[in-house]
Amino acid sequence: MDIRAAQDDDYDEMFTAFSRVVTAGDGFPQAPPLSREDFDSYWIKQSSVVSVAKFGGYLVGAYYVRPNFLGRSAHIANAGYFVLEAYRGTGVGRALVEHSLREAKRLGFDAMMFNLVFESNLARALYRRLGFEEIGRIPRALPGEDAFLYWRSLADVQGFEDVPSLESLQRLEGLERRQAGPDGHGVGGVGP
Repeated sequence: MDIRAAQDDDYDEMFTAFSRVVTAGDGFPQAPPLSREDFDSYWIKQSSVVSVAKFGGYLVGAYYVRPNFLGRSAHIANAGYFVLEAYRGTGVGRALVEHSLREAKRLGFDAMMFNLVFESNLARALYRRLGFEEIGRIPRALPGEDAFLYWRSLADVQGFEDVPSLESLQRLEGLERRQAGPDGHGVGGVGP
């Protein structure tokens, strides 16, 4: 798996994938249908860095990093992630978070904070394993669901391994072979 800075020609593919995430109600507050203008505003225009994860040439996930606040608190980063559904549980999410922590530190941020992590978001356990502290709760952030705020210092960020284990890569290869879409693209038809 390759994680690299997104380029202009990645944005259409990212928009398609993120639109599916929004439509499914998976972890983001946007309401469907997502417009391209809303995607560009949320993911591209406000971000310090946007990166994509590709496996076998296919998009499997992405993240952005940007300042969480303005002015004197702009040293605290915010990040958002998505992993295509078929690739969840394969190590892609962990690799994206670890990569984003290093990128945030490289960009001069000294902490990272997540403002709206829904109670149902399975990544909460991953965030705790990677050193994030749950620092607050937002009651009823969505109808019937609370959300949490997470924070971690970047002081100790250095050599996380951003390549999933061999076992994870084998699962990814198996998914790619078994679930290629009818259009010849990768899982769910999102690919080059």
